[in-house]
Amino acid sequence: MALINSVLHWLIKKRIHQIDLFIKYPHEMQEELLMKLISVADSTEWGKKYDYKSIKSSDEYRQRVPVSTYEQLKPYIDRLRLGEQHILWPEEVKWFAKSSGTTAGKSKFIPMSQSSIEECHYKGGKDMLSIYFNLNPNSGMFEGKNLVMGGSGVFQEVSNTTYYEGDLSAILMSNLPFWAQFKRTPSLEIALMDEWENKLELMAESTLEHDVRSISGVPSWILVLLKKILKKAKKENLKEVWPNLEVFFHGGVKFEPYREQYNTIIPPGEIFYMNTYNASEGFFGIQDQKDSDELLLMLDYGIYYEFIPASQIGTENPEAFPLSKVKPGVNYAMVISTNSGLWRYLIGDTVMFTSTSPYRIKITGRTMNYINVVGEELVVDNAEKAMVIACAKTGAVIREFTAAPLFEGNNIYHQWIVEFEKEPDDSDFFAETFDNSLKSLNSDYEAKRYQNIVLKPPILNIVPHGTFYHWMKKRNKLGGQNKVPRLSNDREYVEEILELTGKKFVKK
Repeated sequence: MALINSVLHWLIKKRIHQIDLFIKYPHEMQEELLMKLISVADSTEWGKKYDYKSIKSSDEYRQRVPVSTYEQLKPYIDRLRLGEQHILWPEEVKWFAKSSGTTAGKSKFIPMSQSSIEECHYKGGKDMLSIYFNLNPNSGMFEGKNLVMGGSGVFQEVSNTTYYEGDLSAILMSNLPFWAQFKRTPSLEIALMDEWENKLELMAESTLEHDVRSISGVPSWILVLLKKILKKAKKENLKEVWPNLEVFFHGGVKFEPYREQYNTIIPPGEIFYMNTYNASEGFFGIQDQKDSDELLLMLDYGIYYEFIPASQIGTENPEAFPLSKVKPGVNYAMVISTNSGLWRYLIGDTVMFTSTSPYRIKITGRTMNYINVVGEELVVDNAEKAMVIACAKTGAVIREFTAAPLFEGNNIYHQWIVEFEKEPDDSDFFAETFDNSLKSLNSDYEAKRYQNIVLKPPILNIVPHGTFYHWMKKRNKLGGQNKVPRLSNDREYVEEILELTGKKFVKK
């Protein structure tokens, strides 16, 4: 281990120096990266269409190439899945990350080149470890195992061409080198199983006796697994099962709404929670500070970034800003150009810069995951923070929630469907506290709630334990990167959940 630690120390020091360089020269790094991407792809179908050979600057690139949604790129991606190549990117593309950022039935298939797997996702994973060890130099993580909850995927054959489609985690785990496979648990066969409930059972059984030092995954689904492990071990504290557990690398959904549930099974301060931003489209950010879960935007992963003010989404000509022109405190929709051939792609996530030296961000929600029926502009970040505040003030512990507007005659409400781990003693006080918290976090919401004139008080409907799990199961959306949508402008999800409970909730 002394030799391994010595090599690790040297690699970590070298990479931290490289990270310091892009922190010092972010704009130069991004401009150079974009021109390299354009040069590599200038002979592709897309590159010829927009005459990449003649583009000499990022401004010219912005003027010539349109911002694209998945629906606009889908015809090109469909052709890639049929075996055509050299369309968006010059490398062979045979991996497709199946992505559905919410529980919506419609799936996206994000093309992944070998460059993006190696230079983006794996590089991000190695940087995550480098930053963690830099923050925790006495870590013994590599002396044990890393528990990883993978998704699933399948090989498809079309026109004598074989390609793989599945969750991002399944693709990455399938491509890991042997030495990385050796340090993870459970076996690849179990980790990539498709049948969720049987997979949970086998994961719990096969990891109990290992010396697990780290955990990687989505907080909501990892929590389900950890509770099953505790039940099998007949323990209440996870450190009794894995005394050397030291870190949870998490991403996919915000951790804060789940923190209190984790505190009930892992005493606060016993492990380090490290935030990451790794999506199907790319590895974007890593927590680089011990006392803050803000994400350092990683600028040398083959991704060129642009940002559209969220207020302009849906307008005719939204303006996309390069990194050099963003401002802290503004909600932006993120646009990326990548080494997988996603050109000026609107990924659907919204972020806010907390710092521009260095560039750090926090995820605020989704461009299609908000409530705005009377100008209240309520985003996921507001809702999750308000839930945390209301829980802290009432002693409640939340499991899951979703919300949608409710129209009754001339009255407009927000209806919140909430599943608690521990219910508040007084649900009316919880709703009032939650409402006041939203007012303090969002001035537009506060204005629309003024004297109940435009927007009435929120309706809180508490559903039984297991409701959201059964809803996700019914939609075949258990595990992987599937997420419960927090907010929606229509009532599809809310009505499905209400129907599942067999009740018709109305305001009190």
